[in-house]
Amino acid sequence: MDEMNHEVSGMKEFSAGDIVTGKVVKIEEKQVLVDVGYKVEGIVPISELSSLHVEKASDVVHEGDELTLQVKKVEDDEIVLSKRAVDADQAWQELEAKFESGEIFEAEVKDVVKGGLVVDIGLRGFIPASLVETYYVEDFEDYKGKNLSLKVVELDREQNRVILSHRAVVEAEESSRKQEVLQSLEEGQVIEGTVQRLTDFGAFVNLGGIDGLVHISQLSHEHVEKSSDVVEEGQTVNVKVLSVDRDNERISLSLKATQPGPWHDIEERVNQGEVLEGTVRRLVSFGAFVEVLPGVEGLVHISQISNRHIGTPGEVLEEGQTVDVKVLDVDGGAKRLSLSMKELEREQSREEIKQYQKEEDNSGFSLSDMIGDQLDKYKK
Repeated sequence: MDEMNHEVSGMKEFSAGDIVTGKVVKIEEKQVLVDVGYKVEGIVPISELSSLHVEKASDVVHEGDELTLQVKKVEDDEIVLSKRAVDADQAWQELEAKFESGEIFEAEVKDVVKGGLVVDIGLRGFIPASLVETYYVEDFEDYKGKNLSLKVVELDREQNRVILSHRAVVEAEESSRKQEVLQSLEEGQVIEGTVQRLTDFGAFVNLGGIDGLVHISQLSHEHVEKSSDVVEEGQTVNVKVLSVDRDNERISLSLKATQPGPWHDIEERVNQGEVLEGTVRRLVSFGAFVEVLPGVEGLVHISQISNRHIGTPGEVLEEGQTVDVKVLDVDGGAKRLSLSMKELEREQSREEIKQYQKEEDNSGFSLSDMIGDQLDKYKK
């Protein structure tokens, strides 16, 4: 009897709310038995194992695990314990600290529910669909089992409400990258980027964290009607930085500045004496500018427009007209091309005279023949 009283007196005394440690000795279908030094083994119901729904107790704990538990109920022949309560209390303390500091942490997505994702952070954390990514996600099934970096955006312990955001982390990272790129850019720098989107006035190119604009006038050395005539979304391009406005986060870029200009190697592509077809682009008092290659205009001086005297180029030419011109001189360094229409007129006239003379010779009838015939008549 004394021995029995000694054993009982040696037993630990527990009260509801106490925090105890114990070892898992048995896992049953709906509960876990734990040795906490009480006269009977403690019971942890499956509902008290986790803040999330648990199908099998063995998914959460294993035999031999050391657990920290909260006493829920104490009776002579039963002691009920909770792992969930301890985890939740600790989780709340940690979350409150993370909320205050803005700390970023990782958690695994345990479930996909209507309206968002559920994660286990010692208690049930919810990521609304709108706070998962910076873009629209149609199907969240692939997120199950995936680790996401998160920030706490709302906490309400009384309502047991924990709202988390992955989007906030992504936006912070993007903002940081944007500032890094913005600070590193210099006027005149050539950088690789990806065409992000096309507009009526140009193309936005992503430079690895921030978009810059290539105005439609900077897409090509040639005239461009639509941005899509030159580039397409997703295309990798090299662009030159024209200007950087760090205060307003605006970057002006040029695609054509990284490409050979229309006058590049012009002396190899156009030869003196060559006849080219061109389009009259501008009429000025001293002549006409004719485009003979994309972006390459040459001057037909008023004195080289026609063999007859003219007062203005408009007497003979109009803008948009297609004409043939002869190259008088090519100066690639000065980007100057001298052209003539009069020279072609002269050559054409000479050719017509030659043709006429050739036809006359082939007719077998000449002026001397006519005179000879007349003399023969007089003789008779």
